[in-house]
Parts: sequence; C-alpha cells; structure tokens
Amino acid sequence: MDLDKDQGMPCWKIYAATIASALFGFVLTLILIRIYNYCTLKLCYSRTNLKGKTVIITGANSGIGKETARDMAEREARVIMACRNTETAEKVKEEIIAQTKNPNIVVRKLDLSSLKSVREFASEINKTESRLDILIHNAGMANTFKRQVTEDGLEVTMATNQYGPFLLTHLLIDLLKKSKPSRIVVVSSSLYKLGKINLNNPNPIDALPAYLYYVSKYANILFTLELAKRLEGTGVTANCLHPGLIDSGIWRNVPFPMNLPLQLIVKTCFKTPKEGAQTTIYCAVSQALACANGKYYSECHEAELSPGVKDELTAKKYWSICENLVQLKKDDPHI
Repeated sequence: MDLDKDQGMPCWKIYAATIASALFGFVLTLILIRIYNYCTLKLCYSRTNLKGKTVIITGANSGIGKETARDMAEREARVIMACRNTETAEKVKEEIIAQTKNPNIVVRKLDLSSLKSVREFASEINKTESRLDILIHNAGMANTFKRQVTEDGLEVTMATNQYGPFLLTHLLIDLLKKSKPSRIVVVSSSLYKLGKINLNNPNPIDALPAYLYYVSKYANILFTLELAKRLEGTGVTANCLHPGLIDSGIWRNVPFPMNLPLQLIVKTCFKTPKEGAQTTIYCAVSQALACANGKYYSECHEAELSPGVKDELTAKKYWSICENLVQLKKDDPHI
C-alpha cells in the first residue's frame, strides 16, 4: 500500500516538517530582531573632553561598565573602577591604559551587596580624592533562581542593584556637591515595567529571585526621580537610563540547559557592550544634558516612563524605607 497516496505523509515526515518550520521561524525572528536593533541603535557623538575630571564607575571590569570606563579614559578623565573582583579589574585597567594611553586609572574594591564594603570604599574616596564629577551606578546582578541574603540581612539582588548604590550616593554626595556641576547616572532597564515595589515588603527575601531583578530596576527609577528632586539647586543632577538588552555577564547565572537557547539569542540579537554603553556615556558627558535632571533615557534620547513609577508619594515613602534598610547614621551625609 502506498502510504503517501492513501494515508498522506508518514508521521516522521510531518514531525520533521514541523520542526524545520519552527526552526526557520525562530531563526527568521532572530534576524529581524537583530535588524531592528541595528536600525534603532543610537550612538553618543559628544566630543566632550573630561581632562581634570574624576569619574567613578561601578562594575567597570566587564560589559558596558568596561566600555564606559574605556570611553571616559579616552576623554582623559581620571577613572576610578569600583569593582568587586579587583583581580579582573586590574587586568582590564592595564588593557584600557594600553589602548587609551591614559595612565590615570585606578581600581578600588567595592562590593555593593555589603554595606560595610560600601562604607569602606566611600571613606577611601573621600580621603584620597579632591573631586568627583561623575558617579555612574552601572554594576548590577540578576540572581536567577537561588535565594540569597547578604551579611546585612538584605536580599542580594536588591542589595547590589539598589540599596548599595543608595548608600554610596549618600556617602559621596558632599564630594559631588563640592565638584559641581556634577552628575549621577543610574543604569536601570525598561524591564522595570515587569516589576513593582511593595512598600510593605521592601526586602523580599522570600520572593522569586528572577523577579527581583525587575523590582530592583523599578526601585532604581524611584530612587533617581526622588534623588533629582532633592538635589535641585545644588549643581548635582541625577538621571537614569535603559541601556538595551546587552550581551553581558549578567546572563551567566542562567543554569544549564536553559542557558543554551538563551546564549544563541544573546549572541545574535542583543547589543554588544560597546553599543549598550552609548546611552550611559550620553548621560554622563553630553552638553545637551547639562541641566537635565530627573529624566529617563533610552537610545540617547529622553524616553517616557510608565505612570506608576513616577508617583511622587511612593518615591518619597520608599526613600525613607531605603534609609532604614541601609542603616543610615545621624552623622552620615543626608540628601
């Protein structure tokens, strides 16, 4: 009996055709996404020279932090690479010095998940640096599956992405004011739209770890908007941004085998670190943003935020909660 004529195609042919069709659709989607990213990519064309200026970049040993550090070095700035892994950072420092011929780059130990480390770093900066013109909160992590609590009792993703930067900003604010006009740049993400702050549970140690990355990015924006409001008239500005989806180390925590298809997507569709650093650089150096304060940027342009994250009362309440969580002391600088 002829199966192809009397009963249609054999099952294995149907399955093969289905799989081939799905793979074709998947590959085509990746190609279209890459084309879209290429067409919408915006670069920072500012030629601002930063000679005589000091820039701190957290998480500057890899990804967009590294590319931001390289760019600042090319602009002749004094670059302070604030990193948890100082061994890697030292190698990156030497690489950047060799490429830019700017020897004024230093590595300082900073673990944003540790309030003690934040205080030690800030103390050293305040003692050794005469000025601070740009503070870039770049470091971030995504604790995908494993619940972790820091030595301070804080959920590790929230501590690294929000509470550490919050404390660090307070401890360095006097130096920033002394160096005015100065800027604070916070790297957030459009993925904030998938999260929301629960003011009744701001330290959600029992929440799904992967979800807390979105929450931390939401928190970054609340923090930036309230910070900008409090800094009005001081000569210090604060703005935040979405860098885009980047091929960076933040995806390394995704376990096998889920990381296999993800890596294919990351390598083919996402921005390179250099491309992803452009909006950070734009916020840090563009003369067009000299007076910009409390804004959100994407692709080197101001972007719109969702209404919920702009709620001033929520931001004010969350600020007070953060002060308690980071154990801000009476003799600490207050913003």
